[in-house]
Amino acid sequence: MSDDNKHILMETGTFIHSAIQEDLKGRLNALHTRFPPEPGGFLHIGNAKAVYINFELAKIYGGTYNLRMDDTNPAIEKAEFVQAIQDDIRWLGYDLDGRLFFASNYFDKLYECAVTLIKKGLAFVCDLTAEEMRASFGGIDKAGTDSPYRNRSIEENLDLFTRMKNGEFPDGAKTLRAKLDMASPNMNMRDPVMYRITRQTHSNTGDKWCIYPMYDFAHPLQDAIEGITHSLCSIEFEEHRPIYEWYISHLDFPIKPRQIEFAKMSISNTIMGKRHIRALIAEGKYDGWDDPRLVTLSGMRRRGYLPASIREFLGNTGVSKALSRVDFGMLEYFVREHLAPVSKVVMAVLNPLKVIIENYPEGEVEMLTLPFHGDNEALGCREVPFSREIYIEREDFMETPGKKFFRLAPGKEVRLKGAYYVTCTGIVKDTAGNIVEVRCTYDPETKSGSGVELRKVKGTLHWVSAKHAVPIKAMLYDMAVLDAPDAPDGIIDNPDSLIVMPNALGEPCLADATMDDRFQFMRNGYFCLDNKHEGLVFNRTVSLKSSYKKS
Repeated sequence: MSDDNKHILMETGTFIHSAIQEDLKGRLNALHTRFPPEPGGFLHIGNAKAVYINFELAKIYGGTYNLRMDDTNPAIEKAEFVQAIQDDIRWLGYDLDGRLFFASNYFDKLYECAVTLIKKGLAFVCDLTAEEMRASFGGIDKAGTDSPYRNRSIEENLDLFTRMKNGEFPDGAKTLRAKLDMASPNMNMRDPVMYRITRQTHSNTGDKWCIYPMYDFAHPLQDAIEGITHSLCSIEFEEHRPIYEWYISHLDFPIKPRQIEFAKMSISNTIMGKRHIRALIAEGKYDGWDDPRLVTLSGMRRRGYLPASIREFLGNTGVSKALSRVDFGMLEYFVREHLAPVSKVVMAVLNPLKVIIENYPEGEVEMLTLPFHGDNEALGCREVPFSREIYIEREDFMETPGKKFFRLAPGKEVRLKGAYYVTCTGIVKDTAGNIVEVRCTYDPETKSGSGVELRKVKGTLHWVSAKHAVPIKAMLYDMAVLDAPDAPDGIIDNPDSLIVMPNALGEPCLADATMDDRFQFMRNGYFCLDNKHEGLVFNRTVSLKSSYKKS
């Protein structure tokens, strides 16, 4: 087991472990799990929890895991999503090892299973419309009523189902339903639909089929076909477990999968519903499934999250039957923990204000050798040019500062990181009264900390040389939404989810940044190159500050 996975989820006393251990001592010789996403969108952090549980448990018990595309709904499925799901799972750290499967590859077998159930008198073709069928289901406190077509003969049902497959009826004209119990207190057991007629070109099977299986019918049979031993799924499928077991019990498979449910993961200030995300993208609120404000895996990858951070976060959230809500700050905590030791610490000024050091020789340039990381020598050093004209953050200067402002102000002295102490001697304003330039003097005896025993300063500023600075664009990302209990959906848009700094300036070394690099922009947060836009566009992965405290 890897170090980042030795957490709550993996403790062997959990109910999932207990069930697996019980089965391995009795009916099974090996564990076989699966993750069956519908390729109707990109994976998000909630899906990652399911991936983590299924794949890690298989690894712990020396078993096998499958990735199976549940492509039974051609109306919303795309090849783009199929590829993105594979990319995300590999990025998360799981080698598929050739174990990629598609539900559509089992359509012939699923059809044969449906025919078997008809022959056993356990399925019938129904002519009720969708509205009529809904009305016949009754309610929680009211039993449903049998379809008037429920008692068709086996021969008639076989004939009608064959003709459904052959395309003799229009879309929606007939369905194939399981014959269970219309008085069951579990609504899922009231003669559920197994097949519907819908003419949709499928990305894998083309136009071969005009009937498609429903999820509750297809899912357990796909598990059984693949030899899955444990169907680990989220808690909303608990009420579907009886129908899962019913289909398995009435068909002949050597392995009878066991369904075990766990609570979905909910995270504050996030959007995870794929329908909701799809609608927001269509409205233009986000620039795609990989928008860094979203908690899709592709969005988090683009934002600069490391997969190890996500795995450790998932491991620490635990697994239970009870719904719980995780603080978004917990995710950010683990992102910082993994970025801190591997990020190159550099200087970048996001909102530049020019500073002229009046007593520094004009035209002179000093090259300062600074380490990329104080504790990680393997990251090496870089050369940083220092000159008479530099830029600092605009927020690091105040004309009339308060008592607790320890940065640059008229008459105040500060340290320039890795360079000299400077003292503000004056300012220049434009016609509108805005400060456009700060004038300073420097003490040549204080280079790189020398002479500091003579006096102390409380403020240290990052800076860049005006002549040598590299123009960059900084994208400051934050949570997409804010929790708002009084709002209709419980959330509101975060107006500060993206702040663009188009005129930022960085050290010359940033011109050579690669997609693999991670940076800490001094005092501004952790950044990485954007993988979607050309040029020096840097995304803020996470700020430096955190309110989350790990227990």
